[in-house]
Amino acid sequence: MSETKVFLLPDLGEGLTEAELVNWLVAVGDEIRVDQPIAEVETAKSMVEVPSPYAGTVAELHGEPGQTLDVGKPLISVTPVGGSMAQQPAEVTAETYREEEKAGSGNVLIGYGTPGGTATVRRTRPRRTLSLVEPAETKTVETGTQPKLTTAADDLLLKRTRVPGKLGAVISPLVRRMAKEHGVDLGHVQGSGESGLIMRRDVEAAINAPAVEPGETPARPLVEPAETSTPNVDSRTGLGIVSRTPVRGVRKAVAANMSRSRSEIPEATAWVDVDATALVELRAELKKKDGHNTPGLLAFIARFVTAGLKKYPELNTRIVTAEDTSGGEQQEIVAFDGVNLGFAAQTDRGLMVPSVRNADKLSARELDAEIRRLTAVARDGKATPAELGSGTFTLNNYGVFGVDGSAAIINYPEVAILGVGRIIDRPWVVNGELAVRKVTELTLTFDHRVCDGGTAGGFLRYVAYAMENPGALLADL
Repeated sequence: MSETKVFLLPDLGEGLTEAELVNWLVAVGDEIRVDQPIAEVETAKSMVEVPSPYAGTVAELHGEPGQTLDVGKPLISVTPVGGSMAQQPAEVTAETYREEEKAGSGNVLIGYGTPGGTATVRRTRPRRTLSLVEPAETKTVETGTQPKLTTAADDLLLKRTRVPGKLGAVISPLVRRMAKEHGVDLGHVQGSGESGLIMRRDVEAAINAPAVEPGETPARPLVEPAETSTPNVDSRTGLGIVSRTPVRGVRKAVAANMSRSRSEIPEATAWVDVDATALVELRAELKKKDGHNTPGLLAFIARFVTAGLKKYPELNTRIVTAEDTSGGEQQEIVAFDGVNLGFAAQTDRGLMVPSVRNADKLSARELDAEIRRLTAVARDGKATPAELGSGTFTLNNYGVFGVDGSAAIINYPEVAILGVGRIIDRPWVVNGELAVRKVTELTLTFDHRVCDGGTAGGFLRYVAYAMENPGALLADL
């Protein structure tokens, strides 16, 4: 009899620990092949097609559309045809699955898939891998009081939160061992370190948290909400409830990111009105020559921003918490060799912030092309986690919504964001004479821990001067 294989929802990259099941692409009883897309899921970053590592007959679908699934939990069960797995070994591991994706058919997860070639995987030394197939073999761990059974699934929970190219969410062997010995599921522990790094104190807090015994009723709040006989009436306002929308996917990620930004960053805001007439006229002249190939105004402003960040690199940094030599913690300001310029893009799935990699090395024309490309893939839900989570500074053009100014919230963990308002005709004094000019407002919100007002003001005035004198600045860029 063929053994049914259970495929667990894999790590989708960038430390994401859950995904919403949008749509099944297969049904129970269907014959599927290796790398065939089996489901569409929506993460906090993008819409993703999940391919199957198994070939065979679909035995069970674990979840319904609209349900949120945790990474490492069963997604689909597949029964091999003829008692053996076509094109795949009997046991598929998390590590080999990722490796095979890099050299597979190209039918892969958005964000870390294959180019569709026929390259082979080269390994220089054996790797310790974890089975994605359940049930897993159990082993006994001595905790000092009584033996505790653990499984490979427990190990998967300890390892499943990771960020490609960075250290994992749990890097200390001591923290891993402590979590194992006390039965703490690290998949449900919120790390207090940089990028969600789980520290020893986080595991200790989880261990000391009061547990609810089986059959015990959780403590009731001191103040109970007022009861109402009509479930569709809000008890506080007395108004009818039209709808209830779960906060999930992109909106959930945005809410968590903005809340963390406001709670952790001591922000300050500075703004200045800018006479952008010369920039508008320069673009109009270029458009007469190049037509539709002329970069947009945002691309020119982006070029001035990257130049300004080279003069004021404090605004292109990040604050991290690291362990010092004595085992304690200290804050560090991390500077970067280059600028990944994020920009706000409104989509049907909410506000996205894709980033132009190495934007400081691009011309205004190249920036314009990349901004247009990233805007398109973000609106199509196909932006990769790397494209959505690698920014070092954000440019927010809220002027397209007819807004003059806004004290924007910093896109954590960055330390600054520059907003550009609409460009409108306003009275302006030029050489002692009143004139009608094209005026906009620049607003800079910055983390006061990385710099003082002098640095922020210097950067803001630099970008403003560049917009007022674009010809002189572009000649030197």
